[in-house]
Amino acid sequence: MTATTASFNPFTPGFTDDPYPHYAELRANMPVEQNELGFWALWRHRDVAEVLRAKMSVEDRKVTNQGPMADAYANAYAEQGVEGDGLSMLDRDPPDHTRLRKLVSQAFNPRTIERLTPIVQQLVDDALDVIDDEGKVDLLDALAFPLPFTVISVMLGMPETDTTRLRELSHTVVRSLEPVPDEETVRQIVAAQVELSELASDAIAWKRANPADDLLTALINAEDSGDVLSDDELVAQVILLYVAGHETTVNLIGNGTLALLRDREQLDVWQDRPDLDDIAVEELLRFDSPVQMSRRITLDDYDVDGRTIPAGSFVIACLASANRDDAQFGDDAGRLRLDRDNARQHVSFGAGVHHCLGAALARLEGRLAISSLIRRFPDLELAGEPQWNGRINLRGLAAFPVRVR
Repeated sequence: MTATTASFNPFTPGFTDDPYPHYAELRANMPVEQNELGFWALWRHRDVAEVLRAKMSVEDRKVTNQGPMADAYANAYAEQGVEGDGLSMLDRDPPDHTRLRKLVSQAFNPRTIERLTPIVQQLVDDALDVIDDEGKVDLLDALAFPLPFTVISVMLGMPETDTTRLRELSHTVVRSLEPVPDEETVRQIVAAQVELSELASDAIAWKRANPADDLLTALINAEDSGDVLSDDELVAQVILLYVAGHETTVNLIGNGTLALLRDREQLDVWQDRPDLDDIAVEELLRFDSPVQMSRRITLDDYDVDGRTIPAGSFVIACLASANRDDAQFGDDAGRLRLDRDNARQHVSFGAGVHHCLGAALARLEGRLAISSLIRRFPDLELAGEPQWNGRINLRGLAAFPVRVR
């Protein structure tokens, strides 16, 4: 795709297949943008990194000029007979965010996650056995989706459920993270949120009757200095963990593997060098971020690059653009280089108090899945044209046909 405007325009044909040329133009020509759709946007690494750590809000109610989408959501919630709660930690500011994150975070510290290594490796090996038997598969269905979905299900201790339906609902709900959904999509998002809430409530009720050594039981019993999760907060955290616990890692495994297949030289390098396992995953996270954008709402006037973003403004911090900024990563920022010294300076997991809680888990799953895949199947190759999912923010693959021999 060749961008034709210096203003952010995700509707340009081909944008979701390859947004990076457009991001490069925005970094060069409009690094601090007041978009006609009502939001501000930042495209350079230094500005994105700073705003992610700045004292800002993530609560949409603090936007001064709400715009038409706020009305669309309000109408959709009214049609469903529910209120839009915004009770997950992703949607709350301190001190609420601090309290919610503290009650959840012990299950996601790096030491706890590292103990999952043999479980994750076994799940990867089992998936690769199936791929070996079949020879040709859709890698999303065979590995990228079932691995993180199973891991977060095991961690939570979820009851048996309709995996296909949960996947459909999850795909719909994450469209709320798109910057410009239409009104019909908003109605579908809210309906999916309601159905997911019902499923989460049923799972919580089941877990109360069947407690175990798992995260869901811990959340039900969680208490810190007298603070406990309300029923609605508990449902919101379960949905967040379930959806965020697999959707983004699907993109890491899918996008990362495709990047390697499109740069065979780098794939060959990694196959021969286990010492690159950790930094290679960081470079894949940098090269094609599983989450392309993060949002903030200014609480005060915010100055950046000689411009003032007024208080109460909705700001998009483009993680994917920041990760390709040659001012930060050098003249070869647009190419994959698995031994890149400063790859860890990517912002794919955000920063500040809202730094991704599941970063260590995503790294573990991505490292074991991709390194095991490319070493077991040195002849791995595309078996058809990959298809992108058409999303702007959670940009990933919708179809990824591969063969292993």
